[in-house]
Amino acid sequence: MSTLEGDDVGANAQKTRDQLVGRFAQIQESLNNRWPEDKIEPSLERVARAVELLADPQSSFPTIHVAGTNAKTSTVRLIDQLALTLGLRTGRFTSPHLESVRERISIAGEPIAIERLVENFDDIAPYVEIVDAESIGQGGPAMSTFEVLTVLALASFAEAPVDAAVVEVGMGGRWDATNVIDASVSVITPIGLDHSEYLGDTLEQIAGEKAGIIKPGGIVVVAQQDPAVMEVIVQRAREVGAELIQEGVDFQVTDRQLAVGGQLIAVAGLGGLYDEIFLPLHGEHQAHNAAVALVAFESFLGGGHQRLDVSLVREAFAQATSPGRLEIIRRSPTILVDAAHNPHGARATAEALRESFDFGSIVAVLGVMQDKDVEGIVTAFADGVDVVVATAAHDPRAMPAQQVGQVCAQVLGADRVVVVPDLIDALEAAVALADDATNAGSESAAVVVVGSVALAGQARALLRRARGISGDDL
Repeated sequence: MSTLEGDDVGANAQKTRDQLVGRFAQIQESLNNRWPEDKIEPSLERVARAVELLADPQSSFPTIHVAGTNAKTSTVRLIDQLALTLGLRTGRFTSPHLESVRERISIAGEPIAIERLVENFDDIAPYVEIVDAESIGQGGPAMSTFEVLTVLALASFAEAPVDAAVVEVGMGGRWDATNVIDASVSVITPIGLDHSEYLGDTLEQIAGEKAGIIKPGGIVVVAQQDPAVMEVIVQRAREVGAELIQEGVDFQVTDRQLAVGGQLIAVAGLGGLYDEIFLPLHGEHQAHNAAVALVAFESFLGGGHQRLDVSLVREAFAQATSPGRLEIIRRSPTILVDAAHNPHGARATAEALRESFDFGSIVAVLGVMQDKDVEGIVTAFADGVDVVVATAAHDPRAMPAQQVGQVCAQVLGADRVVVVPDLIDALEAAVALADDATNAGSESAAVVVVGSVALAGQARALLRRARGISGDDL
C-alpha cells in the first residue's frame, strides 16, 4: 500500500469515527429530551410493549435482579465479577452513570462499545417510536429515558449474546422499568428513606415497593435490614412462594480485618466457609455487599446447594472495583469521590473514612440534589470533616450552592463552611484548604467529594482529565 493510499484509509477511518461519535451524541441528546430519570409514571405497560415488539429479548438469558436503597451498584458489580471469573459471559446494567452512559450497559465486564450502542439503539428506535405513539394516543407519556435505556440494555444482552445478566433497579422495584424481567434470583440490598415522593415516606412503604421484584417461585437474597423492612419482605416472599435467604440467618460475614488497600474477609455462605478473601474496597458495608453478592451467585448456580471454588471467589473479589465509591482519584493531597446521596449512605461512607484512612484533616466538597435530605447527609459527616466546601453539580436538579451552604452552616457552624458555586473552583478551593492544613502540621489532609452521583461523576471526570484520562477509557 502506498503512502497516499494509507493516508486515505486513515482519513476514511477518522471520518467514520467522527460520524459515529456524532450519532452517539445525537442519541444522548434524544435520551435527555425524554421524561427524566428522577420521575416515574407507575406502569410497566410501555416497557412490556416495547420488549414484546422486540420478541422479548429478556427471556433469552437468566437474570439476577438487584433492588435496594444503597449498595445496589457495588453489589451488582461484585456479582458480575464473580460470574466473569467463573467463566460466564455477562451483561451488567447499572444506573445512573458517573461519566458516560456507556457505563450502564456492560458486556463481558466492559462498557458497551460506541459502535454497538449506536447500532443497537438504531435497531430498537422504530419500536420505541411505535410505543411512544401508542401511549400518547391513549393519553399517556412517551417512554422515559430510563425505560428506553432498559430496553436498549436487554436488547444488547440478547444480541451479544450473554450467558447471564445482572440488572440493577433504577428506582423502587414494583413499577421500575427493569421489572419486566423474570429473574430466578432477586436481591434486596439495605433499604433506607429515599425518593419518598414516589416510594412512600416510611420504611415499610419503601420496602413494599422494592419487594415488588420478588418473583413467584424464585429465590430472594436479603441483606441486613431494619426489622420493619424485613417483615414486609418476608410477607412478600410468602405471598409469592419465593425462597427467602437472609443475611444474619442463612449467611454472614464471619471475619473482617483491615488490610492495605482494602480488607480481608471471611463469609459463611450457603455452600460453606469462604475465607481469606481480599476485597480492595473500603468500609464494613462493602464486606456485607460482598457477602450478599456471593450468596446471590451461589443461589443462581444450583439454588445455593453447590459450593463455589474458593480460589476463584478469591480471584474474583481481588479484582473488584466500584467506581465512585470512596475511589481515590489523586494523591498529594488525596482526593476521593463518593456517590453517597442520602443519610444512610453518608453514614456508611463516613464510617469507612474513619476506619480505613488515617487522615489528619478532611475537607468535604458537598453538593446535593434538591429532593435530598441535606441536613441528614451533613450530620453524618459532622464529626469527620473539618471544613465543607458547599457547591453544586452542573445539573438542573442540583440544589444551589448557597442553599447547601446555609444548611451546612446550621449543622456545623458558619466557620466550617465555604460556599463556592462552580465545581472546578470548589475543587481548587478544597485542595488549597487541604494543603494549608498539611502545612499547618496535619500529617495528611484529604479532600472527599460527596453528595450526589452527578457531583461525584463530574468531579471524577475533571480530575481524571487533569491526569490525561478521558471518559472513553472507562
